[in-house]
Amino acid sequence: MLVAEKPLKTYLQKYFGFDKFKGEQEDIIKNVLSGKDTFVIMPTGGGKSMCYQLPSLIMEGTAVVVSPLIALMKNQVDAMRGFSNENGVAHFLNSSLNKGEIATVKDDIKRGRTKLLYVAPESLTKEENIEFLKNVNVSFFAIDEAHCISEWGHDFRPEYRRLRPIMEAIGKVPVIALTATATPKVQLDIQKNLGMMDATVYKASFNRANLYYEVRPKLDVAKEIIKFIKQNSGKSGIIYCLSRKKVEEIASILSVNGIKALPYHAGLEAAVRAKTQDKFLMEDIDVIVATIAFGMGIDKPDVRFVIHHDIPKSLEGYYQETGRAGRDGREGKCLTFYSYKDIEKLEKFMKGKPVAEQEVGKQLLLETVGYAETSVCRRKVLLNYFGENYTETDCKNCDNCLHPKKSFDGQEEVCTVLETVIAVKEKFAMDHIVNVITGKEENAVKLHGHDQLEIFGEGEEHDPKYWIAIVRQSLLEGLLSKDIETYGTLKITDKGRAFLKKPVKILMVEDKDYSNTESDDDEEFSGGGGSAPADPELFAALKDLRKKIAKQKNVPPFVVFQDPSLEEMAIQYPITIEELKNISGVGSGKAAKFGKPFVELIEKYVEENEIERPMDLVVKSVVNKSGLKVYLIQNIDRKISLHDMVKAKGINFSDLLGEIESIVASGTRLDLNYYINEVIDQDRQEEVFDYFKTAETDSAEDAMKELGENDYSLDDIRLMRIKFLSEMGN
Repeated sequence: MLVAEKPLKTYLQKYFGFDKFKGEQEDIIKNVLSGKDTFVIMPTGGGKSMCYQLPSLIMEGTAVVVSPLIALMKNQVDAMRGFSNENGVAHFLNSSLNKGEIATVKDDIKRGRTKLLYVAPESLTKEENIEFLKNVNVSFFAIDEAHCISEWGHDFRPEYRRLRPIMEAIGKVPVIALTATATPKVQLDIQKNLGMMDATVYKASFNRANLYYEVRPKLDVAKEIIKFIKQNSGKSGIIYCLSRKKVEEIASILSVNGIKALPYHAGLEAAVRAKTQDKFLMEDIDVIVATIAFGMGIDKPDVRFVIHHDIPKSLEGYYQETGRAGRDGREGKCLTFYSYKDIEKLEKFMKGKPVAEQEVGKQLLLETVGYAETSVCRRKVLLNYFGENYTETDCKNCDNCLHPKKSFDGQEEVCTVLETVIAVKEKFAMDHIVNVITGKEENAVKLHGHDQLEIFGEGEEHDPKYWIAIVRQSLLEGLLSKDIETYGTLKITDKGRAFLKKPVKILMVEDKDYSNTESDDDEEFSGGGGSAPADPELFAALKDLRKKIAKQKNVPPFVVFQDPSLEEMAIQYPITIEELKNISGVGSGKAAKFGKPFVELIEKYVEENEIERPMDLVVKSVVNKSGLKVYLIQNIDRKISLHDMVKAKGINFSDLLGEIESIVASGTRLDLNYYINEVIDQDRQEEVFDYFKTAETDSAEDAMKELGENDYSLDDIRLMRIKFLSEMGN
């Protein structure tokens, strides 16, 4: 082991070209060089990698870095090679290498060329690799993303639990463990499992002052995301979703709405993922829509926003994912969409797991719910979770501080909570405490005789959510503590006991209510205008214009645009042909044929009435994922019988006609003569066609009444209406 002979800054300048260290880097590196075990807890962007990279270059031998992601290893190795003339200075050893490449890596290590070797935990457990490393000079072990060792962490990897015996088998050398997120519980877990209870611990502040935190109710998420990205045009961002299906869906919606976005998840081929990552780093795309498979170790300093389409499973996960924004210390916006329905869905996913794992997962979810629903400073809640006391009353950079809810003196309520915790002998979690206060005769309450307590039902005038907020804020104020090992049991602190003896004014706020929100299953991604009322004045003007154009073209008004399309125009106010195409029932064909006078009228109306348009909320829908519309257009072109299509797609004839009607209504011309000629006589065709020429509405039912219900079926009328609209309107 070689201790630095020159000042550390000399080596920093020599190898990396920097003239000063960040934060506690210098002290950490000195600790590693002196041969002591070191534990580093430092937020994303704090410069953790330098804490083992520089010592590896100064010390004799090869430093072994255990890292969980292959993509991360490649990035780190490329970066190290960029600082050196010697390509062999850094290598990785994982399942992506072939036998020849593995032989090259081992040869470089034996020759003393390699200072840093990145290994996946799975590779380190292989017997041949253990034997190889026993016979080389290992300078120290670095365990990156060390939170993976803890089941209380957000990214538990069982193979991390096997590291200590393997490292001991290779040889007694110093260990440096590093993580960007660790609650006090996770910190203890890491130290115990790595056998480094005597390690020097360096814990940087988790406060990222440049990050703005906001939680919004989960309503019209696609529209909200598009609006947000367009307001932040040209900036890099990451959108996290919990499922691969949702990742694909959101990426498609963004793409059709003119945003340069690509999906990223573990279901894509490794080469596709690598290419997507490179495009993001090279700024060929602005947005990556991803599952949590993306982002670990991504060294892109100018990610300007991180959006959570779904609430993460834990606050550690949330903190690490939001931490990928603004790593250069500049702007970073963290926007999360939250619905309690998503929490219920995550709880369902845990059902099949072992009971202990379910309990851990439940506790982590409760912390996430507390963060999402709180009206208190989000920064304060987040830092408190990581064991850090944030004393500022207003961070000035979260939604709750910028738009505070009205506060009230809650000393009586806090006393009620503290007295209840004492009354149940500090052996129960928050939900039980709230049930006792609100007088809920739950099984557990009766079983322990807590319905007989004097305090039972004392707070029944408020709902449970009110009391949950009081409990959470009592925890934030340090009046209560939560024993996470016993799954959230509440204990009263010395500060809490002092408060009970001498209560003082204490400001509280009610939590936000997110119960009236959507979950994924409820969402509709369409170009529809929702339930907003149409502008009656504009709607009337559009109808007049339609009538005028219909007369000029000698067609009924509904051939130009149908009423639902006009209604939507009177909600969304499209003022360009491109925007008009987003209106349901319009499409490219109709927009080109009839659109110009309509957008001109709308633009003039908007200007004269100083209307603030909601066009940034209009979302182009993604082509039907089943491809049914494409299938129908192609097969009608090939003159395939409609009945054959019904059989092939397993749908009824009426639904098939409905799909064809929507294609034609959007302005696509279809030639169904080959089929209509087979099923409807020529003279009957002419009769229906002539009827629609003078009809006031396009109603098939009205046509049947007029033409005689015994002479025509509804399907006949609908087929002829398709022919009429296609020939006259498209």
